[in-house]
Amino acid sequence: MIIYNPKDWIHSVFSFHRSDTFRKLYPFLIIMTVYSSAVAYFEIEYLKLSQQSWLRNIPTMHNLLGFVLSILLVFRTNTAYDRWWEGRKLWGQLTNNSRNLALRLHAILVKEDGENRLFFRKTIALFAQTLQIHLQSNQTRFMLDEVDHPEFVNLDESKHGPNQVCSMLFQRVNELYMEKKITGDQLIILNGEFRSFADICGACERIKNTPIPYSYTSFLKKFISVYVLTLPYGFVFSLGYFAVPLVVFAFYVLASIELIAEEIEDPFGSDLNDLPLGKIASNIEKHVGELI
Repeated sequence: MIIYNPKDWIHSVFSFHRSDTFRKLYPFLIIMTVYSSAVAYFEIEYLKLSQQSWLRNIPTMHNLLGFVLSILLVFRTNTAYDRWWEGRKLWGQLTNNSRNLALRLHAILVKEDGENRLFFRKTIALFAQTLQIHLQSNQTRFMLDEVDHPEFVNLDESKHGPNQVCSMLFQRVNELYMEKKITGDQLIILNGEFRSFADICGACERIKNTPIPYSYTSFLKKFISVYVLTLPYGFVFSLGYFAVPLVVFAFYVLASIELIAEEIEDPFGSDLNDLPLGKIASNIEKHVGELI
């Protein structure tokens, strides 16, 4: 994720970051320039604009459809940003719940119980790391310390990773309850924290596995393409060859909005503007280690 100063206009306007849409659209901008120039040359040199009065009505269509297109793009962008922001809230909640669980375990477990403290310190952080891998990959993979945690060898990589980690946590807490090291009230308190882990995982999976309906995005892309490709035919009447940069700029703006929405609608990916899941997981590991 890119950290920047929102008050720095000069840097934002004149710098081109590698995540900037201009870099991604550069080949298409060249194609649009050639296409618009060809249309303008054909109309001005061969069609004799004064004799093709029916073409002058095309800008009226653009004025009518432009309002509809703006509404569709606003809805598209807002929907994508809502998904991004919800993902950020879920991982912020995971950070807070991990800290709360570590605080409770620190107060419940005796200082001499180094084995259980080591287990929870590793496993709480492991949940965030496993959830990151689970959301960013089609297959759940583990990076486990077999020396400190020999029971991790029994994990099945073909199964749901975060669920396995939650199961390990709950089983260890249940063993502590059976051994009378924690009370029933303490078990109920800890159970609420474990349930929140599963809830967060399910909410993240809902965002990951439920994209915006294909028919909507497909229609919007087609709408933008038709709208932009027909722009030169109407604007050449009033602007001549100056319609070429205008059409290219219009294409850049409309396509950039769609590209931004595509990038942020999956907040758990590896794009520069996606959530820094690795950094958040590292912070959870650091903070839990400080508490337990």
